[in-house]
Parts: sequence; C-alpha cells; structure tokens
Amino acid sequence: MDELNSTLSRSRGRVTSGDGTRIAYERCGEGEPVIVVSGALCTGAAERPLAALLAPRFSVVTYDRRGRGGSGDTRPYTVEREIDDLAALIDEMGGHVSVHGMSSGGALALAATEAGLPIRQLSVYEPPYSSEAGAGSGAPSGSGARDAFAALELFLSETAVQVPPQLEAVAHTLAYDHAVLGDGTVPAARLGRIHARVLVVDGGASPARTRRAALAVSAALPRGRHRTLTGQTHMVAPHVLAPVLEDFYLEE
Repeated sequence: MDELNSTLSRSRGRVTSGDGTRIAYERCGEGEPVIVVSGALCTGAAERPLAALLAPRFSVVTYDRRGRGGSGDTRPYTVEREIDDLAALIDEMGGHVSVHGMSSGGALALAATEAGLPIRQLSVYEPPYSSEAGAGSGAPSGSGARDAFAALELFLSETAVQVPPQLEAVAHTLAYDHAVLGDGTVPAARLGRIHARVLVVDGGASPARTRRAALAVSAALPRGRHRTLTGQTHMVAPHVLAPVLEDFYLEE
C-alpha cells in the first residue's frame, strides 16, 4: 500500500459552499471522479485507504464534512447546507460524478441525490436507518444508530475521562448526523424519487437489523441493488469493498 500511495497523483484544495463555508478536500488518482462521503466522527482522512485502492481507475475525492478537520462550520447547521457542500465539490469535479457514502455519509449522499444533485451513480455502505416496526415517531431516537449517537454525546459532555483531541474536536457534529437521519427510519418515499443507479452494501457479520435496513433501503430505490460482503462488519475492510465498488462504477 505504501508503494501504491507513493505513485498516486495527489492534490489538496478547498471549495466554497453556498453559504460561504470553505470545504477542504483531497484528490488522488486519474479517471472518472468518485467522491467519498465519510460517516459520523470521521474526517476525510478515514477514507484514504479506500481512496488509494480506487485511485488506479478513478479520480477519488475525500473531504472533511463541515465542522471537521480543515473545513469550516457556518451555523446554524442544516442538512440543506451540507448538501450544498457536496454540490460545490461536484461542481469542482466537473459535474455528474459517482459518489460513495459510508454509514451516515451514505444517508447524506442519498439525500443529496434525491435533492437533484448530478450524481450519476451512488453506492452506500450500511446507512444507519432502522426498518423495525415501531421505530420513528413512537420511539425516542428512531434507530439504534441514533441511540448510539445520543449516548456518545452524553458521554462526551459528562465524563471526566480524557477524550482524544481529534474526537473531541468533531463531537459536536454528531448532531449533524442526527439531522441527516431524520426520525431514523428508512425514508422510503424519498428514496422512491431517486432514479440514479444505487448499490447498497452491508456486511455479513453485521447485526441482523443493520442488514434488514440495508435491504429495505435497496427495495425502496427504483434502481437499487443489494450486496452482502461475507464476514464484514460496519468497519468494512477497504480491500474487500473497493473491488465491489469498482465493478459497480464501471458497469454500464
């Protein structure tokens, strides 16, 4: 991997979102553009291993979502503003890109596609919705992922345990992921308005409810398909995921 990284063409830059927020990104490789959207508490650096594996065939963009790493954080937060961040990156890459979203980043990518951004094809890994009966308005948080976010927020605000500086710096963005997930249930009606090709991926060793949610997301999409990666969990191995995404993006 180190030898591969040394041969990749890399560049860094910033784009300006609709509200003036500066969004930091890194681009590596050559070819059709693929933008990777990270999940909760992650900066773009978390997706570098996946980007390096895709870079021989694609020009891969990783970025710091607003409030993280090198990006700004204009308040108040809205999901629409974060969709505008992705729109600015797509425009910088020339439009009509492929997008991959990890976890809650997948939920954001789905929302951006439904909003009409020029995303030609989309892949998501385990967007943390719930397909369970009774989740949503009748439940306090709507899904296990949202409950976990809330518990971590409480821990970070009340505990005396030393929190790693990089985690403390992005802890406030958990509320942003809450907003992206809405009530936590699979937004079937909104997903039904997405006409791009979408690949929904989950891990075979992930909890059953995570896999049921992935299936429900795929079923709600007019051009959705589903793939399970044997032995993988929510912390998916990049070398297992990358060839699946490559095959999907290159398919016509």
